[in-house]
Amino acid sequence: MSEERRTPSGIPVEVVYGPESRPAGSAPEAPGEFPFTRGIYPTMYRGRLWTMRQYAGFGTAAETNARFRHLLDAGQTGLSVAFDLPTQMGYDSDAKIADGEVGRAGVAIDTADDLAEVFTGIPLDQVSTSMTINATAAILLAMYVVVGEEQGVPPGKLRGTVQNDVLKEYIARGTYIFPLEPSLRLVGDIFRYVDAEGMPFNPISISGYHMREAGATAVQEVAFTLANAIQYLDHAVAAGIAFDALAPRVSFFFAAHSDLFEEVAKFRAARRLWARIVRERYQGSEASCLLRFHTQTGGSTLTAQQPMNNVIRVAVQALAAVLGGTQSLHTNGYDEALALPTAGAAKLALRTQQILAYESGATQTADPLGGSYYLEQLTDVIEKEARALLKDVEQQGGAARAIEHGFFQDAIARSAYRQQQALERGETVVVGVNRFVETEGPPSISSPDYSALAEQQRKRVRGARKKRDGQRWKQTLEALAAGAAGSNPLMPRIVDAVRARATVGEISDTLRQVWGVFKPNA
Repeated sequence: MSEERRTPSGIPVEVVYGPESRPAGSAPEAPGEFPFTRGIYPTMYRGRLWTMRQYAGFGTAAETNARFRHLLDAGQTGLSVAFDLPTQMGYDSDAKIADGEVGRAGVAIDTADDLAEVFTGIPLDQVSTSMTINATAAILLAMYVVVGEEQGVPPGKLRGTVQNDVLKEYIARGTYIFPLEPSLRLVGDIFRYVDAEGMPFNPISISGYHMREAGATAVQEVAFTLANAIQYLDHAVAAGIAFDALAPRVSFFFAAHSDLFEEVAKFRAARRLWARIVRERYQGSEASCLLRFHTQTGGSTLTAQQPMNNVIRVAVQALAAVLGGTQSLHTNGYDEALALPTAGAAKLALRTQQILAYESGATQTADPLGGSYYLEQLTDVIEKEARALLKDVEQQGGAARAIEHGFFQDAIARSAYRQQQALERGETVVVGVNRFVETEGPPSISSPDYSALAEQQRKRVRGARKKRDGQRWKQTLEALAAGAAGSNPLMPRIVDAVRARATVGEISDTLRQVWGVFKPNA
């Protein structure tokens, strides 16, 4: 008798699958047809390839600009900005708490002038830009608008996505600032502003990626991401925002890990489940039912041991995203377990996408794995189990209340612990880590002089404060504080403060003084 096998999510895997594996009459619909299991467009990549959107950002704005130009010259089709931790947490580069973190995990942005330098020589009406920013999303979006204005590009011609998914910060990532309710208010303000300005911009990208990186299973990734989406949309509808005006502009962000078939099934199940939720819960239009998503290959799967093995891992994961029907894709550099990706590793990651697009044959037909007995069974099981988890969240009172109760956090922590135990017992094989191990240590990767970069950025922000109109700066922050204490939309006031060269830290501190900060388990 063959030993039992399971996917990483714990779904049992049979030796072989056949027609009996699926209920009678359950053949999937065509691509582009509700509930969109096989893809949101009838022709998928025959009509248009996914956007190759490599995530980059480190050190100063000038260095990030150089990396963006390198990637655009190599054929990248969309930009994706990584911000350093002080920027994500609402602190300026010269704040004491920012010591040791300036420019390390992404680019340091203090004023609109920094963001302008990131895009020097890159016309904003000719690129699509994704910004991975959450607690300070309103500030960075305002800066992008102001940079566009100063380039002569109106908001209505700015294309891209702002992540703006603060709920997953409380669950898995930790870069939150304010309590839940004012954070959700800022999310809704971004929704309103993008709509009012006619911006072809996705005002939110609801992320399962970071929960997966923290240890969630594929099933949990689907369920918890969609639970957060429901919370945002319920909140927006309660605030008077029309569902069918907002929902088609909501995007999603998933991880791609290395179990090829489970990952493809996960994407298909998420698409189908979301379409059904939108139809059942909101009576949404067909456009609202479309789950459009970005994918990033799994950073947590990369190993410092034998790092060239990561080239293969990234290729398999990228293939899963493509076979699963992603709308845009970031492929990790093979050296990211050691340092920020080098220019050569970043280019190779982009070439991986280009080879999949133009040489693999995976783009020749929509949903090429559709009809596989194994894949269809996995799709059914993931949808069923994710729906059950969604019901558990609903019983908690929705995603916001489930966060306060620690429901998501506890579930992910248990899953991460099981995964680590399986790795240590050798039940989960990671080549180069617990099997086929070599004694040679990881290679040395040169790093920038972060101390020098930080000092350069500190001088830059201090100089910006000296040059601005102090009276205008003060008035915009006073107006922002008054608005935060009331109930009117805040984005126009944040844009005014950004125009006056208020910094990320100053705007965040103004809101902290009114709203306070989130205290876990308080």
